[in-house]
Parts: sequence; C-alpha cells; structure tokens
Amino acid sequence: MGSPLRVLHVVVNMNRGGAETLIMNLYRNIDRSKIQFDFLTCKNGVFDEEIIELGGKIHRIPYVTDVSHFGYVKALNSFFQTHSNYQIVHSHLDRMSGLVLRSAKKAGISVRIAHSHNTSSEGGKVAKLYKAYAGKFILPNATHLMACSKHAASWLFDTKAEKSMLLRNGINYEDFAFSKEIRKQIREELKLSEETFVVGHVGRFALQKNHAFLIDVFCALLKRKPNAVLLLAGDGPLRNEIENKVKGLNISDRVLFLGIRSDINRLLQAFDVFVFPSIHEGLPVTLIEAQGSGLPCVISNTISDEVDLGAGLVQFESIDDSLSAWVEQVLSRNNRLKDTRWWIKYKGYDIQESVKFLEKTYLHILPNIKISKNRW
Repeated sequence: MGSPLRVLHVVVNMNRGGAETLIMNLYRNIDRSKIQFDFLTCKNGVFDEEIIELGGKIHRIPYVTDVSHFGYVKALNSFFQTHSNYQIVHSHLDRMSGLVLRSAKKAGISVRIAHSHNTSSEGGKVAKLYKAYAGKFILPNATHLMACSKHAASWLFDTKAEKSMLLRNGINYEDFAFSKEIRKQIREELKLSEETFVVGHVGRFALQKNHAFLIDVFCALLKRKPNAVLLLAGDGPLRNEIENKVKGLNISDRVLFLGIRSDINRLLQAFDVFVFPSIHEGLPVTLIEAQGSGLPCVISNTISDEVDLGAGLVQFESIDDSLSAWVEQVLSRNNRLKDTRWWIKYKGYDIQESVKFLEKTYLHILPNIKISKNRW
C-alpha cells in the first residue's frame, strides 16, 4: 500500500476548543493508512503530543497578532511555497481562512477547504473589521466550503452557503453514555454528595460564552436551590474577571473552577443540568456530548436548532429574558435519559458517520478538481 494522503489542517493551536475537539475526534477514528492529518499552527497546544503519536506533523508560523498583517501574510506565503506538495489544505480559521487559502492558491495547492465553525467573529471592533477584510478572500480562493451547521455556513459563505458541505460534529457515543458508577466516582472526586444539585458548563472563558450572565443565573438559582453547585470547565482570557465576579457575589463556595479537563466525558456524568447561554455559536460539539450523556440542557436561542437531537433534552431560552425565566427552566429540567444512542445516530452525530463522510470527501474531490481554480 502506498503512502497515505496527507491533509494539512490550519488552526491557531490544537487546544481543547470545539473545532479542535472535532478535528481530534475525526483524526482518532479516520483510516490513517489512507489519510493522515498534519497541522499548520501558530502556538503550542495540548493535543500536540497525541498528534505526533498518531503520525501527524506540526508546522508552526507566527500569528498575525505577533508579527502584524504583513508579517503573517509573508509567513503564510513562505510556508506554502516550501510545502506545495500538500494536495489538500483544510482551514478552520473562519474569516481568517481567506488569507490562508489565498496563499495556498498562489502556491498551486489543488484543494482548498474553508470550514465554518461559528456564526460571529470574536474580538473588538478593530479585530472584527480586520477579520471581515480577511474573509473577503475566502470565496475567490476556496475550492470547497464546509460548515458544522446551516447557520454557520450562512454566516461565513453568505450567498454561497447552499454550496457548502455539512460535516456533523460527531462524537463517540460509548465515551459519553450515562453511567451511575462514573457519576458516583466523579462526584466523590469533587467532594459533592448525590443530593447536591449540580449545574454544569463547559467552555472557554471568552465573551462569546457569556459566563457573566451564567453567574447571574446561578446566583438567582441559589435563592431557590441553596444546595446547588456550579461546575465550570475551561480556561481563557476572561477567567480572572469571572472569578472576581463570583467573589464579589460571595458565592465562591458554590462555584468550582475546574480549568481545562481531559475527561469531559466523565465530568458530564456529575452534572444534573447543562446551562449554555452563549451569545453566538456554530454548532458546539459540547452540546452534542451533553445530550450523548443524557443531560437536560438549557441553552440560548442564538444557537442553531440543528443542535437539538430531538430527544426532549434541549430547552432554548433568550438571553434577553429575565434571570427568573432561566432559573425556572433549570429547575424544571429533571429528565435525564439513560440511553441516547438512537438519537445520536438518527441525527447524524455518530463520529463514524462523520469520518466516513470526510474520508469520502477527501478521496473523491482530488480527481475531480482543476488545479488552482476556485469553483465559483
């Protein structure tokens, strides 16, 4: 058998974000004798060691915030000129993918995929303006468009959204299936009794995830449910700000900051309700994982209804609604399911189905594309 097809995935770093978690789920399950993943990154990531163990290569260039626009473009051009042997570049940088794919096209790389994982850009006004500029290069330079949801496709690809391929954020159900034994173990590790009402959240401490609102909801909940505890898994630039908010509200003994966890599948077992009031999202894999573990979820209605598996576990709520409305929904969600395997498969979120789709895509698009041409 010949060497596998090497696909270059472009990310900022391979930490435990939603897109990165999906990429690793795909990477672990794909037939690596046929397809191998390599990575172009700007910073170290927690998955780097595993990537090397799986046979992947990690390339590094400086990010735009470290070397300015011109330095970043120069680094991209230089990289692709010296690595033009890649036949497929798969970029996960949302609007910033425009600059990546433009450089890849200049180097003559055949297949250039732009993948949308979100429905809005992060950062302040200047950052968003810059990303809007970068995004203008996506359609002239991408050969294929991919998205995690229809909403994410519409945001990034606009009038060409219907031409995009939908890759479900698949999970391995067996890793997340509800287990009484694991629930007991993880609660004991966290020093939580079975009577404790556990509200949980998994997400990066960034404006998008709306932790400040989540803390306000939980504070209001405590007045109705004094035995409640809030578990927050993740890290990010706003963590200190949220920790200070918790201290200011004098609820530090009821909120646990767990940091970045490698055992989210176990942690979800300890939760009673998953609360996710994001300002914007593409299609968060963590909500698929939560439903995979049978957890009832109260989430913001800014999130695409595509995330709802139809098992009766998801309640959408507006972040413009009152705190009491959110509290009522949290308190009323006591319908944990012991088995959601059928729903995962029925809605197409089984990782094996996602892998089959991606393998077929990679292996079939190469013979059917004209070198260095975009499809629009």
